[in-house]
Amino acid sequence: MKCVICKHGNTKPGLATVTLERDNCLVIFKKVPAEVCDNCGEYYLSDIATEQLLQQAETAVNNGAEVEIIRYAA
Repeated sequence: MKCVICKHGNTKPGLATVTLERDNCLVIFKKVPAEVCDNCGEYYLSDIATEQLLQQAETAVNNGAEVEIIRYAA
């Protein structure tokens, strides 16, 4: 698909690092499957990946984590 951010690149399957922050908690997910723009590097996650990331981040927040780094596993 055409990148909606830079409008010049096209996306292709790749891996992204996703950072989510809420209150005093920072959760970093590494190696998340995504569609990545070959021009600007913007990434697009599937609905399933987004749902999984949000659930894992919620768990980290509820466990009182300040910083959590998670290697994504589908």
